[in-house]
Amino acid sequence: MKWAGLALLLSAFAAPHFARAQPVTLFDGGAVAPVLHEPGRTMALAAQLLQRDLAALTGVSPPTATSLQSCSSLCIVIGQKDSALVRAVAADGAVDLRPLEGQWERYIRVLVPSRRHPGRAYLLITGSDPRGAVWGVTDLSRDLGVSPWEWWADVTPRRTDRLVIDGAWRLSDPPSVRYRGIFLNDEDWGLQPWAARTFDPETGDIGPKTYAKIFELLWRLKANMIWPAMHDVTRPFYTVAGNARTADDYAIIVGTSHAEPMMRNNVREWRDAWGAFNYVENKPALLRYWRDRVRQVAGHENIYTLGLRGRHDSGMEGVDSVQAARDVTADVIAQQRRILTQETGRPAAQLPQVMTLYKEVLDTYRAGLNIPDDVTIVWPDDNYGYLHQLSTAQERQRPGGAGIYYHLSYWGRPHDYTWLSSTHPALVREQLDRAWRTQARRLWVANVGDIKPGEFLMQYFLDIAFDARLLADPPRAYLRRWAERQFGPQAADAVADVMRTHFDLAFPRRPEFMGWGQTEPTRPNAISDYVRTGGEEAERRLADYAALVDRTDRLAAALPADRRDAFFQMVGYNVRSAANINDRMLTLDLAAVHAKQHRTDMNRLSDQARAAHARIVADTAAYNAQRDGKWRHMMSMTQRDLPVFQEPFYPKWDIPAGEDCARTQTPSCRSPAPAPLTNRILSLPAIAARSVDWQAAPGLGSGGAALRSRLDLPSRSGPSGDRPLSYPFTTQERTDVTLRIVALPVHPLTSANRLRIAVRVDGGDPTILDYQSFGRSEEWKRNVLSNSATRDISLPQLPAGAHRIDLEALDPGFLLDRIDVRLDGAPDYYGAPPVDPIRQ
Repeated sequence: MKWAGLALLLSAFAAPHFARAQPVTLFDGGAVAPVLHEPGRTMALAAQLLQRDLAALTGVSPPTATSLQSCSSLCIVIGQKDSALVRAVAADGAVDLRPLEGQWERYIRVLVPSRRHPGRAYLLITGSDPRGAVWGVTDLSRDLGVSPWEWWADVTPRRTDRLVIDGAWRLSDPPSVRYRGIFLNDEDWGLQPWAARTFDPETGDIGPKTYAKIFELLWRLKANMIWPAMHDVTRPFYTVAGNARTADDYAIIVGTSHAEPMMRNNVREWRDAWGAFNYVENKPALLRYWRDRVRQVAGHENIYTLGLRGRHDSGMEGVDSVQAARDVTADVIAQQRRILTQETGRPAAQLPQVMTLYKEVLDTYRAGLNIPDDVTIVWPDDNYGYLHQLSTAQERQRPGGAGIYYHLSYWGRPHDYTWLSSTHPALVREQLDRAWRTQARRLWVANVGDIKPGEFLMQYFLDIAFDARLLADPPRAYLRRWAERQFGPQAADAVADVMRTHFDLAFPRRPEFMGWGQTEPTRPNAISDYVRTGGEEAERRLADYAALVDRTDRLAAALPADRRDAFFQMVGYNVRSAANINDRMLTLDLAAVHAKQHRTDMNRLSDQARAAHARIVADTAAYNAQRDGKWRHMMSMTQRDLPVFQEPFYPKWDIPAGEDCARTQTPSCRSPAPAPLTNRILSLPAIAARSVDWQAAPGLGSGGAALRSRLDLPSRSGPSGDRPLSYPFTTQERTDVTLRIVALPVHPLTSANRLRIAVRVDGGDPTILDYQSFGRSEEWKRNVLSNSATRDISLPQLPAGAHRIDLEALDPGFLLDRIDVRLDGAPDYYGAPPVDPIRQ
């Protein structure tokens, strides 16, 4: 009784006692602490991960076991709070595990001295559930210096002669978003051929060996969910033996995309012999089809997608109006929930279910579709990084909550961007921030394409999903920390600066969009808008990219040898390929312009374009050859064989006899210097003004900091005039003026809002500007391709002198980039004009 009382007393003071800093030596230069784990596949895999990491760091592979009898001094113990192994450690060390009761994916890590065995101690890692214990393991690996990209991007752990960590009591915070994961998509040119031909030729597809590596990556990024690859090139997830079991082993929750209701891959699984994929005409067949899959997967951990679209990621078949689609969808949902209840033996309301309002399904919802309150509404972006709509105050009360589906890669109109990683992290942060602040916190899933070379953005998205406090940091701060973890403190600033510049340059025009046509159809003989002012913008952009490549190459050469492959995969290939596709396209455009201007450097420019294409070919080959061919077939530079990727025709022009402008610089070969730019545009950055109704959106826009109207700002019918943004400017003469108000192409925050601002000039009457775009209109296409939306106000014969623009938000979530005051005769630049902003 005396001993039991002492145990209770120690338990009551366990957390404060263990909270003191206690250094723990896991490796002293000779031996590594062994790893003990509870029996079971998931904990065994977690122990093996830690074993490999410790071996990579120390050169010594620690033993693993499932019994405390194997522990003689210090041991690492991994398990769930209610496992026999963890209970024994808790009893021996008087550890209070009650903080984990009823928790989701949390863990305790603490050094526990043994009371029964002098000289023995445990570094206990115990979770509220299997994934909680896994996060404890992967956090320990991160603390020891192992990158999540140690295998997927070859950030090789560095050897050390000593490993010491803090053994103080640590109770992890709960994840911010309950379900966090990725959608593998557009895998045709990378992940699938790499898996089938390089990594797992025995399976010949994305099978359990490949998924095991993907799931381990999700562990290291603390993600818990996957939407498997689903294109026609890939065998459906549940038809490949071992895939489902592997997900169970790694405790990964399986869901399916917006086009795959009830865990079905329609592209490959629906048989023509069953009739049309048409619920109106063929309802019994579709119900059997869904029931069979639910029966098959009922024993796994799933998130069920409800609803119905077409067989091939298209609109529902058999309906001729939004109202008809609404009524059919309502019946579909009712029948699907009935199947779920019958086949799982649990009420549907107790099963995780989502309804993703993608493309035409959002119109169906807006037409009055009633979604059961326990179902999670998943709000999608518009495929280009701008969330279509988020929850109103009333929708936020739904028990099922809301989530988001977000694209970091996309195949479709108006143009793909599946090759390089170019979504600006500042845009990702801003959009995730508005999702978080409107309570869309149940599920976040990112379309990551085929993972590489989008490592950074994938981790950024998932890190924020796990810890939304990161939203308070400017993207640059996160980028710098990420770079330090991959490449070390000496290179962190330089790496972060290179990556930031890459994203900045890609923001007004992604590399894949440089063909200037749409995916289908492509404009014949399309020419870049960067040359429509005579070529100055193109030349400026080429100079910026050339400087960036120079910095990137010098940085790569200065990195330690063990980080160069990783740098090329995650940074260098993105930067160099973006620069080279710009070089190839813009120099050909400039060659055509110069030929019309009777300048004599056309053939040099044509040769320069040819050389740029050759560099893309060479870099892609180098990527696939890295690590003795580890990544062979992972990278393709001709995805979908779109026109922008195809090698162009390199024209040649006749030049005066005896002159070869590619080799000589005779006077007639030299290009004339461009005429000096007359300052006819005054560019006023949004951040130059302040108002309590607006908040900074760091890193966004042409000036590096946009302004966002407060998300809690109520929509109103007209301006109040008491809290405007005010921008002074001066004109030197009476002249016609056009105000171009440049915004980012966001959508109204919720269905209860619009997207309007009010503008006054010199205290005059307000002009109301509405920036909402609709459907897949031509305006919307232009907006997303340029990451901008504009409205103009004409001011005929504005007098010379001082003036003031007052701008007021009428709706929440508006993103203001800048105001261009365009004087009569100002050139119509595609991007921001090449003049210093007016700061007054």
